[in-house]
Amino acid sequence: MPELPEVEALKDFLTEQLVGREVVRVLPVAISVLKTYDPPVSAFEGSEVTAVHRHGKFLDIEGDRGLHLVTHLARAGWLHWKDRLPDGLPRPGKGPLALRAALADGAGFDLTEAGTQKRLAVYLVREVREVPGVARLGPDPLADDFDEARLAALLTGERRQLKGALRDQSLLAGVGNAYSDEILHAAKMSPFKLAASLTPQETGRLYEALRTTLTEAVERSRGLAAGRLKAEKKSGLRVHGRAGEPCPACGDIIREVSFSDSSLQYCPTCQTGGKPLADRRMSRLLK
Repeated sequence: MPELPEVEALKDFLTEQLVGREVVRVLPVAISVLKTYDPPVSAFEGSEVTAVHRHGKFLDIEGDRGLHLVTHLARAGWLHWKDRLPDGLPRPGKGPLALRAALADGAGFDLTEAGTQKRLAVYLVREVREVPGVARLGPDPLADDFDEARLAALLTGERRQLKGALRDQSLLAGVGNAYSDEILHAAKMSPFKLAASLTPQETGRLYEALRTTLTEAVERSRGLAAGRLKAEKKSGLRVHGRAGEPCPACGDIIREVSFSDSSLQYCPTCQTGGKPLADRRMSRLLK
């Protein structure tokens, strides 16, 4: 799933490509992709793009008619820029293409989604907070006013484990499965540690890991074309998706805990005092 750093890079890329140019066609191809109908998506056609924004994991293309074309790429969605779109109209079907947006000069982008779980979402709204997912977002962890005291306030009384708390978009905007693993590894904290149990020193360590991990990921992605962002994300991850490999910090073997629809990776030496975390799903499979 694209997370804050990749969506930030896509925002910068689209700012360069779209601002000042006219969108002449917005064509939903997959029935599931469009989540709003008033105004109709055709109302964005003829708009000149004035800005591109990021809200957590949401991309927001703003036009000069007061409308916002907002996209959430979900787990398996992606944006593909084309200097020249194919001629003719795409055919609805079982392929990955979900939506096509065309500019007046023939360039544009496709939104695609792999797999069978169609969660990629597009909204056309007058105010961006009309998008339910945007309206419930917590603070952006890279915002100038997001300091250690604000993180401490968010975690006060938070009875969930750190892994789940960091992924909650209503608590923090933009952190997902991959970067929560990376942040907790950098902070040397167990993903199962209760958020409310952090000492002031641990909160400071978590804050530093949060800001540093995301800032470095944004910097690695900055200036890359949309098609290169996935590879850059994967190459920059230290523990996520690397179960069975040596930890780059200490050399211990990176372990995994599996859930019904996701998994987390961590280093026992760096994060859990050398003790492997219980993986109930794998335990059942091994019986």
